[in-house]
Amino acid sequence: MLPSSFVAASGERHMAAGYILAYVDVTDPVQYEQYKVLSTKAMQVHGAEPLVRGGKTEQLEGEWNPTRIVVLKFPSYDAAKAFHDSEEYRAAREARVKAAKMNMIVVEGI
Repeated sequence: MLPSSFVAASGERHMAAGYILAYVDVTDPVQYEQYKVLSTKAMQVHGAEPLVRGGKTEQLEGEWNPTRIVVLKFPSYDAAKAFHDSEEYRAAREARVKAAKMNMIVVEGI
């Protein structure tokens, strides 16, 4: 388990980042566009940096063959959780219910 901060090679102490990883199965592309607009606004409010939002995927090992992956970086693990639990993102989730199935996790990283 990573500590809530880490020391870089330069000797500087940094706060561990938080990441949200989501596997998305879009079932209604038109409705999903509304979710994307609302979730983008929520990401801006909460300081998210999108690292992956869709794009080409290719199965390399195992049985997992996702159709859409999203990876968001936040200043901290707690910031990522706060985004997910926020009023802004709650509105986006409500728009997504009939547009996509989603599996999502939060993870601490560097």
